[in-house]
Amino acid sequence: MSQPYHDHVVWITGAGSGIGRALALKLAAQGAHLALSGRRRDRLDEVAAEVQAAGAQAFVAPCDVAVEAEVHDACRALTERFGRLDVAIANAGCSVNGRVEEIPLDQWRRQLEINVLGAVATAQAALPELRRRRGRLALVGSVMSTLTLPGAGAYAASKFALRAVGLTLSQELHGSGTSCTLIYPGFVESEIAQVDNQGVYHAERADNRPAALMWSADAAADVMLPAIWRRRREFTFTAHGKLGVTLGLHAPSLVHAVATRSSAFSRPAKR
Repeated sequence: MSQPYHDHVVWITGAGSGIGRALALKLAAQGAHLALSGRRRDRLDEVAAEVQAAGAQAFVAPCDVAVEAEVHDACRALTERFGRLDVAIANAGCSVNGRVEEIPLDQWRRQLEINVLGAVATAQAALPELRRRRGRLALVGSVMSTLTLPGAGAYAASKFALRAVGLTLSQELHGSGTSCTLIYPGFVESEIAQVDNQGVYHAERADNRPAALMWSADAAADVMLPAIWRRRREFTFTAHGKLGVTLGLHAPSLVHAVATRSSAFSRPAKR
């Protein structure tokens, strides 16, 4: 079995659950050394224990990606621990939901600070070491970086912006030996639907995303890791995700027609 990440030091933000946890465990199975970041220390400790049970090294470096100093402190700590950094995966993210005119500006700021500025802070902290190692940077975006729907304006805006950041980084890093991979997942099992607009987790909250289209986090990690290793500039996965990106980029009028005619998306604004 191929193990391209063997002995590589990999930093994952948002590592306490969902895709981040799945990536950590898949990488541990390949013999990578994991640096795990996120806001919830208890979740990170659980993942670290799973990584260590698989025979790999794990270092917990908690941070809130919306706080620049914490991100740089985490990167500095993990570099001191392992002596290097080969791969950084900016996976931390959240979803703020609601109509554009109804979402308070503080929630808009939270959305952009985590999904955009948090990824930028991660990249800025990691890139000096990644350049030295000719390493790999990955930004976890979304199919919503190419289209949007009513009620998803804030989330889509953050992912549109992240896409611009990633494409620019690919240009700026060209010829350096260091790569940036933008990843656009479709629906993947995670806790994102159980976290409210203020960032509070509700275990009892139902995930209303279409279950029939949902990929497991393990399946997502299985396709993401080869794309990052091959230094793909952009990578979309799930069949519906690929369809969504195609429609968003090449048939925006069709997306608009569906979004404005479907009863599932249309409702009057609150007054």
